[in-house]
Amino acid sequence: MASSLLLAAGLGVFSISVKAQSPAAKKPTGSAAHKSSHGKKSSKKSRRRERGQKEPTPDRISEIQQALAKGGSYAGTPNGKWDECTQDALRKFQESHGLNPTGKLDARSLQQLGLGSQTAGVAPPLPSNTASKLTSSTAQTSQRQR
Repeated sequence: MASSLLLAAGLGVFSISVKAQSPAAKKPTGSAAHKSSHGKKSSKKSRRRERGQKEPTPDRISEIQQALAKGGSYAGTPNGKWDECTQDALRKFQESHGLNPTGKLDARSLQQLGLGSQTAGVAPPLPSNTASKLTSSTAQTSQRQR
């Protein structure tokens, strides 16, 4: 009788541990668990920044197509789609302006089209006006040693 009680108790513990491991019994993860455990809504949105260059919007593509048409490189009607005609027009434009004719958008091509930054692709970024802590502390240390 004692062994049957021990066996029943063991099965009860086993069934509880199986329920705890089942997907339905798992606690919510991520922001749902964060909100429910603290009872406050977080004002911060935790978004991960996507790497790489983003694709231009259809409005931006239409703007590029209009600029290419103005220069005589694009013969179609601006439609906001980056298609083969647009790539060919950009290659043609790049070649006529002494750029590498890749058919891909870059800073210099946008600048030549009149759609980019005035400094993009022209020179490396300028150093900031403020000195870094490392530079100033190194200079102070070398002055003390003299």
